Amino acid sequence: MSEFRIHHDVNELLSLLHVRGGDGAEGYIDLLQKHRTPYVTTTVSAHSAKVKIAEFSKTPEDFLRKYDELKSKNVRNVDPLVYLLSKLTEDKETLQCLQQNAKERSESSANTTATTTTSYSLPQTSTKMSMQELDELRKKLGNVTASSNVPQSAEVTRKMLRDRHNKKNPTQPNPVFPNWVYDRPALIGDFITGSTPVGEPAVAIGTLPLAAQEQALVEDLLFVLTGVDGRDITAQPVLGRQNRSFIVDPTLDMSVKELVNRILPVASYYSTITRFIEEKSSFEYGQVNHALTAAMRTLMKEYLILVTQLEHLHRQGMLSLQKLWFYIQPTMRTMEILASIASSVDKGDCMGGSTLSLLHDRTFNYTGDNQAQELCLYLTKAASVPYFEILEKWIYRGIIRDPYSEFMVEEHELQKEKIQEDYNDKYWDQRYTIVQHRIPSYLQKMADKILSTGKYLNVVRECGRDVTCPDAKEVLYTLKERAYVEQIEKAYNYASKVLLDFLMEEKELVSRLRSIKHYFLMDKGDFFVHFMDLTEEELKKPVDDIVPPRLEALLELALRMSTANTDPFKDDLKIDLMPHDVITQLLRVLAIETKQEKAIINADPTEVALSGLEAFSFDYIVKWPLSLIINRKALTRYQMLFRHMFYCKHVERLLCNVWISNKDARQYSLHSAKWFAAAFALRQRMLNFVQNIQYYMMFEVMEPTWHVMENNLKSASNIDDVLCHHTSFLDNCLKDCMLTNPELLKIFSKLMSVCVMFTNCMQRFTQSMRLDRLSLEHGTMEGPPTQSERTEEAEKKKLTTKVLPQARDLGPPPSKKLILHYFLAEHVDALQSDAGFEATISKFDSNFSTLLLDLLDKLSIYSTNDCEHSMINIIYRLDFNGFYTERLEKMAIERSQKAAV
Repeated sequence: MSEFRIHHDVNELLSLLHVRGGDGAEGYIDLLQKHRTPYVTTTVSAHSAKVKIAEFSKTPEDFLRKYDELKSKNVRNVDPLVYLLSKLTEDKETLQCLQQNAKERSESSANTTATTTTSYSLPQTSTKMSMQELDELRKKLGNVTASSNVPQSAEVTRKMLRDRHNKKNPTQPNPVFPNWVYDRPALIGDFITGSTPVGEPAVAIGTLPLAAQEQALVEDLLFVLTGVDGRDITAQPVLGRQNRSFIVDPTLDMSVKELVNRILPVASYYSTITRFIEEKSSFEYGQVNHALTAAMRTLMKEYLILVTQLEHLHRQGMLSLQKLWFYIQPTMRTMEILASIASSVDKGDCMGGSTLSLLHDRTFNYTGDNQAQELCLYLTKAASVPYFEILEKWIYRGIIRDPYSEFMVEEHELQKEKIQEDYNDKYWDQRYTIVQHRIPSYLQKMADKILSTGKYLNVVRECGRDVTCPDAKEVLYTLKERAYVEQIEKAYNYASKVLLDFLMEEKELVSRLRSIKHYFLMDKGDFFVHFMDLTEEELKKPVDDIVPPRLEALLELALRMSTANTDPFKDDLKIDLMPHDVITQLLRVLAIETKQEKAIINADPTEVALSGLEAFSFDYIVKWPLSLIINRKALTRYQMLFRHMFYCKHVERLLCNVWISNKDARQYSLHSAKWFAAAFALRQRMLNFVQNIQYYMMFEVMEPTWHVMENNLKSASNIDDVLCHHTSFLDNCLKDCMLTNPELLKIFSKLMSVCVMFTNCMQRFTQSMRLDRLSLEHGTMEGPPTQSERTEEAEKKKLTTKVLPQARDLGPPPSKKLILHYFLAEHVDALQSDAGFEATISKFDSNFSTLLLDLLDKLSIYSTNDCEHSMINIIYRLDFNGFYTERLEKMAIERSQKAAV
């Protein structure tokens, strides 16, 4: 049972019991998770549990009747439920709690009903209803009740099944019997009710001598045993799935009547079996039921031979009523079992695997009764032949030929091409699925292996290779299930090896994954340096202004001029410009199936156009069957990791460019200014943060996780293991890189934004400083500055000195245009005495420190509470000298004090 299923069932149970307070669902879920076992513990005999509940119940007959009804309908999990209920009868405290809960719920329901019905009253009638009107009303009510209990006719059922089949297989319509097969009741072999017997006796049989009564009834019984009404014994019409009953002349002698009533059940069984054979032998009910009816028809031939022999004895005057009873007794048990099976299959609307489950259970239930068990074993073997033929084609060749939807594996129409287009495409999980009610109970444990075996072979077949298991043998039903279990195991091992070798060796799966790692996980350093140098100017543009073919050409150039040129799969790498930035994409993915999903999807798009850097990502062309492993879902995860690291690399390059610019600025007299030293220190702290984050992601998360996956792939025994290891690798990378936690993601995004804003500010200042110094020292192209130009420059200084502080007082930082104008107007010596830029640097420092401390604090909490021990490595790297330790401890104390309050 999956964790999601446990959560759902526990919450549903608490809701039904109206349980509130306490530890809530989580406490019970944790308890259940601790006591889970990998094997089934409720596969036990329900007989003792059934007896215990019957003894405990106030109405044991009703309980046993309901249990038999559910078993006859082949309802799954009845025995585990009975076992659970028997355990509840032993727990007095739980019983008392349930009884109290039931009492409270009934009282609440009664109060609700009383509240809703108080405003209504029966209309007053002016006259009393006469007896005649009362009788008519009773008849109408009786007719309505009878009609509501009548099941739909066999003709309607056949049409419904035929339409379902034709809808699924429009090119292979079901064969249909001609109408005259159903329109001629005499062909069925069952009783034709409603007709008057020919030659009706003039005198009652009770007036005849005893010997004459016996001879007459022997003849009647021989007719009745073959589905024909006698003179003194007539069949009653049946409604739906009722058993056939008979009317015996009431004037008959009591001793003779008693013996007749002992024999008549055989005629009732015959009627039930005959009706079942005629109905279920139709093509619409599937091959399993058809094979079952064929086996029953063979047994019925033996029965009819016996009746024919008895008729021969009767003609010779050698058959008395006692002899008839003697000869018919051995057949009675067989007919009873056949009728019971027919009724159960009919009531449960069983087809395919559910019919085989019912037969298998009956076979085991008759342990100790050799005759009954051999009979059920014969029927089960015969009925399982067509099912096992479908099974053999599936596990030996990967082909499903199931025209009547009986097999446990169902095929769905899905296109494998979409596996590279749709993020939520689940081709591998949904192309072939298990249908639980079609699984025979004796194959329940092997159902997953049966599904996987055919899927593996089917993948290889769809690649144009014909595969057949070399150990293919006929699968036969036996009570020793190890026989066919071994066959399924051999087929599974062969299919696993064939597909795994096909993907690993012929399709070079590991080499493909390694190629993806080179680009998406930034494994090739020289390639990325070269690529970012080539595309830097192009990616600075708005995404709408970028020409994708130009980027493709630059990518091709970078690939050819770096060590990536040795990669045989480099041509599959493509450029992809995404519609959202990486943070929005991650938040949208994390919001799937949450309360915030609708709000995030319907949110207005940002007014600021994305730059090429924010929208840039790689894509990769993967063809079938590698797309099973490297599907769109996996590629999207690779893209999120790449965009995250690519942006970090971009921020690192910006900070390094600031460092280069600062080295140029050392020639000026600014090194004595306080803000200049503070800006240098802040830039170094930011660079240290970004570089350590990159180091952590690449060398402490991705590389170790990649090596674990590589080792696991070497020991993988089937493609499901490969899928599991690959998905686990991506999930661990996303989680340890803080991309699955919205809270950490938002803080990290703000930190990156602060770094980018700081670099922009510093670059503008450096640029303005160069322009201003050139202007002051060398003038323009027309010559050195004149006296009037120097006067105008002085006026601009006074203006901007007033404007910029006013802009700072308004709250938000000044606009880019205003800052740029300020830098272009102010000369270097005036900046030394101005405190404006010092305040700006101080603000950047304060914001960066606050966000970094917040990030470290949250990482400390998650690494402790959620056991995310790898994240604590970030704290060790960023706080290597204890610079943030004191403030982090202070924040932890404040948080604990708030929690205590």
